[in-house]
Amino acid sequence: MKETYIIGEIGQNHNGSVDIAKLIVELIARPIKEEVFNLDLKPMNAVKMTKRDLSEELTTSQMNRIYDTPNSFGRTYGEHRAFLELTDEEHFEVYKYAKSLGLDFVETLCAVGCLSLLKLFTPDYLKVASRDLTNLPLLQRLAETKIPIILSTGMAGTKELDEALDVITRYHSNISILHCVSQYPTYPDNLNLKTITYLKKHYGQYKIGFSDHTIGIAAPIVAVGMGAEIIEKHITIDRRMKGTDQAGSLGPDGVLRMVRDIRITERWLGEEKLYIDPAVASAKEKLERSIASKRLIKAGSVINQEDLHMLSPGDGYKWSELNNVVGKTATKDIPANEIIYPDFLK
Repeated sequence: MKETYIIGEIGQNHNGSVDIAKLIVELIARPIKEEVFNLDLKPMNAVKMTKRDLSEELTTSQMNRIYDTPNSFGRTYGEHRAFLELTDEEHFEVYKYAKSLGLDFVETLCAVGCLSLLKLFTPDYLKVASRDLTNLPLLQRLAETKIPIILSTGMAGTKELDEALDVITRYHSNISILHCVSQYPTYPDNLNLKTITYLKKHYGQYKIGFSDHTIGIAAPIVAVGMGAEIIEKHITIDRRMKGTDQAGSLGPDGVLRMVRDIRITERWLGEEKLYIDPAVASAKEKLERSIASKRLIKAGSVINQEDLHMLSPGDGYKWSELNNVVGKTATKDIPANEIIYPDFLK
């Protein structure tokens, strides 16, 4: 059974609060129980945070534009973004909390200036957001750290992906690639999950996964069935909270259901072979059919094929073993519609 690496993305769902970020981390770390089969399932593997350097974020005019929406945390977009930004030290605090709960920690660093965070701690992975796949100077600086890198392809074709890989692989090849569509939420006709099989075929030297922006939990489950080794999904403690990403994220119940179904899917997949599972032995014996008498067969009679048909249970001869029955002599009277067992014959 191959374990899927599941990343719970906080993004900006912490709303500028370390305490809310920690609550989301606690949600991500919760153990999962499958009630019907009484299975204790592994929770998510990692939490992901995002760090921006506002001096390298947007043009001055864009940062100064009025941002008057129900989800705004400031008068201008720059003030809004500043409100949502946690300091390096606050990221470190969330990192330590995640580690105390047994989670890996993934950081999306959106600018070269954000690498200051690495003076405090080393994330398990660095994530490159879809919008920065073409930011080759940033990719070079991230690759120089030798920290494993996860790439999202939400705005990329093969040209953009190949150029990014060319930069990173000059320093290391510990790279994962996530199929992604940067539409929030992603419309069903635009998801194209078959990109996962394309990436596995053409970029199979890397781990291939799926960063999901759809509504619900079905797409990640299907992605795992198609071979995705990493799943990333936005998480929140309350989908009704203020914030642009809250409604499209998974709340507590959604987290439980998604992780449960992914972990169950891992068990479903099994191995690439056809075999009779020991678990079906009793059903096989009860339900399969065996060679049986169609009519009364008297002791001493030679059995013909016309005397036979198939009935359950399945603990007798199969039709493929017909030659073990036809032409044999009955040692006792065999009533109609009874299974013919070896000790009935000579």
